Amino acid sequence: MEPARAREPTEHTVNELVAKPEPADVIAAGRAEIDEIDKQIIELVQRRVTVSRTIQEARLAAGGRRVELARENQIITRYREGLGKPGTSIALTLLELCRGQR
Repeated sequence: MEPARAREPTEHTVNELVAKPEPADVIAAGRAEIDEIDKQIIELVQRRVTVSRTIQEARLAAGGRRVELARENQIITRYREGLGKPGTSIALTLLELCRGQR
């Protein structure tokens, strides 16, 4: 009886040796990334609110209106073109946040 020889790795056996991520690990990593993205979005929205209020104050000080509808329409269009129909809702929500108290 001959001694057993080591089998040459084939592409199939090499692929079996490469660890495939567990679905739970993929989900956990994806959720962590989404949490970080959400944190950045919130920070950017807060920054946008601050800049918008500065602009509103300057416009009011110059005798203008607090809200400029033509500009808001440009923003709504930009979001709709960039994100499709749901972009309109996002733009309207951002504009509402940035208008502040009346």
